[in-house]
Amino acid sequence: MKASEKTANVRDIRRKLGLNQQQFWSRLGVTQSGGSRYESGRNIPRPVQHLLRLVHVEQIDISKAKREDFEVAEYLKAKKPGLFRELKKEAKSAVKK
Repeated sequence: MKASEKTANVRDIRRKLGLNQQQFWSRLGVTQSGGSRYESGRNIPRPVQHLLRLVHVEQIDISKAKREDFEVAEYLKAKKPGLFRELKKEAKSAVKK
């Protein structure tokens, strides 16, 4: 993907969410001016890209995420994949209800 496509996508994501630059970028810990530079074509660092995907695409409230949550998920995936799949399925079902 070209840099211009990435910046257009970021701007499009922000606009679809109906957020101004301050609202959109502050949720990632990025200043409005920094976000404006990214939307104008500056390369977005990979960690910011990942945060953008989690917060604005996956709609995850990262303020509630804790390191131990990720550690438990990684443990289950690696050591108890069947249980992980079962819990994931149950969680998705519970969210739909």
